[in-house]
Amino acid sequence: MPTAPTATPATRRRQLYRLLGDLPSRRRPIRILERRSHGSMDGYEVEYILFEFNGREPVPAYYIRPAGRDGEPLPAVLYNHWHGGDYPLGKNGFIHGFAGHPGLRPWAAELAMQGIAGLCIDHWCFGERPSRQRGESAVAKEMLWRGQTLWGHMLYDSLRALDWLAAQPNIDATRLGTIGMSMGSTMAWWLAALDPRVAVCVDLCCLTEFNALIRAGHVDYHSLYYYVPGLLKQFTTGHINALIAPRPHLSLAGNLDELTPPDGLDQLDGELRTVYAAAGAPDNWKLFRQEIGHCETPDMRQEILAFLRQHLAQPQPR
Repeated sequence: MPTAPTATPATRRRQLYRLLGDLPSRRRPIRILERRSHGSMDGYEVEYILFEFNGREPVPAYYIRPAGRDGEPLPAVLYNHWHGGDYPLGKNGFIHGFAGHPGLRPWAAELAMQGIAGLCIDHWCFGERPSRQRGESAVAKEMLWRGQTLWGHMLYDSLRALDWLAAQPNIDATRLGTIGMSMGSTMAWWLAALDPRVAVCVDLCCLTEFNALIRAGHVDYHSLYYYVPGLLKQFTTGHINALIAPRPHLSLAGNLDELTPPDGLDQLDGELRTVYAAAGAPDNWKLFRQEIGHCETPDMRQEILAFLRQHLAQPQPR
């Protein structure tokens, strides 16, 4: 296990990013290949946008804005869709919800009700991405041959999506958040760790302590995209999440979820309580747990909405 880091957060972010393999330049211009209205839904406007981020394949997205809020800068959330083996779904879950979560509003509608704009992209191998036709396993294996990682390319596209979102004139770039469930949860805390522009991080059901997963014998429960060569030589899950402090971070987990062993959750909660206390922001870290498996519940939804109202929906004092 790597020892406690002594380098600055900026240096640790660079070290973490380098582990993701060869990636396109972050200075590539972002181009919009297609942009059109997708209509009005439940109090918000939807746009379909086809981005060129990476020079390899276009990135489809949905961008939503609350209706009637055009004259003011809005907070915004980069929403990260889940995996679940549902490769056709991708970004559509943001607009239409997930079959496994009956009774919960789609996140696009939920954000709009809070006066928050949102962006959700199709990740590699999901939705309309051309790589979906090749399949996750084939794409990941070829990338490894080429000194790349699938997770790195997913994160790269998320970072470029955040670049675009932060640059929009109707968005308050000081109030950017990220939310995700399952694979999207892991994306949320990696993204917030790598990019200090993320003011608020919310992750649902995938704060996995890597060594606890190994001890539980559940390493194969995550898909191939999840694994970064050499990661455990330099980082633990706690080290990555410590890079988010002192920014507000809410994590939600089920004690019966085999993807997040409970002893690992205990460990991470203790580590991050210490980190946030040392940073002078003990109330900015919260782990909400229930006796459930891998799912979002109405109680979790209420916790998230309260957290967003407190930390993102309203301008914060400077």
